[in-house]
Amino acid sequence: MDLFETIMFPFQWLVSIIMVGFHEGLSAIGMPPASGWTWTFSIIGLVLVIRAALIPVFVKQIKAQRGMQLLQPDLKKLQDKYKGKKDQLSRQAMAQEQMALYKTHGTNPFSACIPLLIQMPFFFALFTVLAGISPAKQAGEGIGAMSPEQVLQFDASTIFGAPLTMALLHGGAENISVTVLTIVMILAMTATQFITQKQIMAKNMSEEAMASPFMRQQKMLLYILPIVFGVGGINFPIGVLIYWTTTNLWTMGQQFFVIRRMPTPGSPAAKALAERRAAKGLPALPNPGSKKDPHAEAAAAAAIAHAKGQRVQPHRKKRKKK
Repeated sequence: MDLFETIMFPFQWLVSIIMVGFHEGLSAIGMPPASGWTWTFSIIGLVLVIRAALIPVFVKQIKAQRGMQLLQPDLKKLQDKYKGKKDQLSRQAMAQEQMALYKTHGTNPFSACIPLLIQMPFFFALFTVLAGISPAKQAGEGIGAMSPEQVLQFDASTIFGAPLTMALLHGGAENISVTVLTIVMILAMTATQFITQKQIMAKNMSEEAMASPFMRQQKMLLYILPIVFGVGGINFPIGVLIYWTTTNLWTMGQQFFVIRRMPTPGSPAAKALAERRAAKGLPALPNPGSKKDPHAEAAAAAAIAHAKGQRVQPHRKKRKKK
């Protein structure tokens, strides 16, 4: 067993346990155990369990993203302040002042990646489980929590004539059902991801945040990432495409709820919420961006002062007394 298999082993067991649990529950209420739809709903159940468990992480991500948006004007001023200064001391001072800004707003540049990073082991675990179905069938063994009988059922399961374990580039091109379903699922997967990011940029960001260099990079990723996942999708089994499309649909719905109910201050969505509340005669919501944490500000000021204090000052030569 190599390092990757060792790392994936507990995730494979967890993924298979959740799928088997949903499969047995659906079979108990009358769905055919060998049906592809029973296993499809088991994969969807896996998504629901994982994404529900990640809700606390998502809440932290939203707060961190808002902090990143609110600090963009200050970050732009900081970049202008050190523009053209490439000496080591200036870079060090800029880095420390930038970290102070992140601390003030309670965020960091990598906060948006946390939910995705947490999901990736489960994604790869499902991929390896589906890839291991055929070898397990030939050996007459189970895989993870799946019994040998369930392995046989999963291997034979199809939806719309497409086996759940088959990928377009791995034997699926000869099956017209696999080709059509793969294309449809890839289009759905990339479209949901694009719409999710687009609605964040169009509705949930202030004009200052949209004009920042950080957002120019995000706009590039808006078009690049769907292409990457779309091209990579031809290597994914149908079951993995179902998982990824379902999790994208969850993300899209989750973002729609947040943007409508808890928009970023100064964004078009915040203005729309204020108009809806005014039309109903409700008071305006307080602006969380206007409340500053004095402790965080003090820490930021101390960090900036420390950064400035580290500059090496030229020493004057002592003058001789006359």
